[in-house]
Amino acid sequence: MHTLKVSLGSRTYPIYIGKDLLTQSGLITQHLPQKRAAVVTDSNVAPLYLEKLTATLTASGITVTPIIIPAGEQHKDWQSLNSIFDALLTARCERKTALIALGGGVVGDLTGFAAATYLRGVPFIQVPTTLLALVDSSVGGKTAVNHPQGKNMIGAFYQPQAVIADTATLGTLPERELGAGLAEIIKYGLIRDLPFFEWLESNIDALNSRDPAAMAFAIQRSCENKAAVVAADEREETGERALLNLGHTFGHAIEAGMGYGAWLHGEAVAAGMVVAARTSQRLGLLRADDVGRITAILERARQPVTIPDLGTHRYLELMGHDKKVEGGKLRFILMKEMGRAFLTADVSREVVEGALQDSLHHA
Repeated sequence: MHTLKVSLGSRTYPIYIGKDLLTQSGLITQHLPQKRAAVVTDSNVAPLYLEKLTATLTASGITVTPIIIPAGEQHKDWQSLNSIFDALLTARCERKTALIALGGGVVGDLTGFAAATYLRGVPFIQVPTTLLALVDSSVGGKTAVNHPQGKNMIGAFYQPQAVIADTATLGTLPERELGAGLAEIIKYGLIRDLPFFEWLESNIDALNSRDPAAMAFAIQRSCENKAAVVAADEREETGERALLNLGHTFGHAIEAGMGYGAWLHGEAVAAGMVVAARTSQRLGLLRADDVGRITAILERARQPVTIPDLGTHRYLELMGHDKKVEGGKLRFILMKEMGRAFLTADVSREVVEGALQDSLHHA
């Protein structure tokens, strides 16, 4: 097991990364303030891991309230959130009853938001079961639900007590979910860690085949990058944490425009990173061969590198709901060079439209 820390003063918490952590009761129970916990999971993950986690907790004398929500991004909504509240209230869960998020990014975001708001705040623990959640969404305390007009538009910054990343859960991960997680891993290399990106170029085939050593290194390096950024800018106030959203402005527009669940989050981010790269190229920051390298590694990770044709007007309309909009101006995460991202509002509509056109599926 490898332990990292997200350093946030009195709210500092550990990320435990290792195999078969779901069976290590002490790892979880040390973070539970009382002998009760509610485990929130979804209809895909429940048959795989709910019984195992429940058995671990009950063996330590913990009373478990299981809460199962429908799987899929289209269910990251008020209805699912309210079903969590209904179950918590019915079970008379208290302020010291921790919520445990067992699942991917949807489960983690919904559970975190429920924890932030139920009884004005209860403890919660992240137990990610997808690669994307493990390297990205479970770390950093961003919680939210989607709105028809935009993804993650309603939420809260609310840090977990711990992140328990059991890499054994990746054994049951569908290929499509694996690739979506690899997109977020590649993102870390592009925004702040060029040596990691170069390592990924050499090792992407090993990651595709789930080589344990390669996967362990990629997960640890990604979590180290995420933890460092979150510690420096927890609430996106200096602009540093916003860099983690490379590809997300375009990607969120794809998710909302196509209907939540049609594209996986990581898939939309992959295509969005290509648009960001082409925008950077049009501004004279990246070379054509840089864009080629980015496209090539995403293709090798079996990710989309072109965008659906929603029309440039629709893309701009959807991106207008982005959380980085400030003073009515859309701000973009672009690349000054490979491995160095930056936040800017100084991008003309013509440049953005050109990059979108360059990235259409017929390109």
